[in-house]
Amino acid sequence: MELTRADGTPLRVLVVDDEVNIAELISMALRYEGFEVAAAHTGSKAVSAAKSFRPDAVVLDMMLPDFDGLEVLRKIRSHSPNVAVLFLTARDAVEDRVTGLTAGGDDYVTKPFSLEEVVARLRALLRRSGAAAERTSSALVVGDLTLDEDSHEVTRGGQEISLTATEFELLRYLMRNPKRVLSKAQILDRVWNYDFGGQANVVELYISYLRKKIDAGRQPMIHTMRGAGYVLKPTT
Repeated sequence: MELTRADGTPLRVLVVDDEVNIAELISMALRYEGFEVAAAHTGSKAVSAAKSFRPDAVVLDMMLPDFDGLEVLRKIRSHSPNVAVLFLTARDAVEDRVTGLTAGGDDYVTKPFSLEEVVARLRALLRRSGAAAERTSSALVVGDLTLDEDSHEVTRGGQEISLTATEFELLRYLMRNPKRVLSKAQILDRVWNYDFGGQANVVELYISYLRKKIDAGRQPMIHTMRGAGYVLKPTT
């Protein structure tokens, strides 16, 4: 279900991580969820970006090259006291969690994490903070294919289709990007953990599973674009 501000505009999220590839993956995942996203890779740039971008939430790495996430949080909260903060950290020690949350962080995710976990935690934070207004429809519709993000029910042409959790996430990603070619790398980054290791054959495997359930005996909706990736298109 998509979250927006009360006026219907997208919620804004600032992603702060000195590892550029991680910041880009998180930013990409959040954009696909409908958020407006900005990124920063140092504490000082994060503080200035927060002033100009005015985010509703910050995904904030604890370890930054210039000053740590706690200092970034203090500086941002000095002018944006209500912004929701989700800490990222490579350390799983109890005292780090306590320190981060005592300093005003709202939640905590330990690396390595899945992008789905980050998105889910952030959505929960934004609901709790009151920044988000939920849209009433939870259904994605492409042609005669319907996916309900709340009930996890999937139908094609009115016929119910049973999917595993991973098949559901893969189909949801395809349906959120209809007619858009998605590379194996993009699908891996979005549906599996960012540190999965690039096993592109798992994407081929799950695409074949989906085809057997979605396209079997029907006009195909999932298409392979040789050398480019996969695309979901409504039938004509």
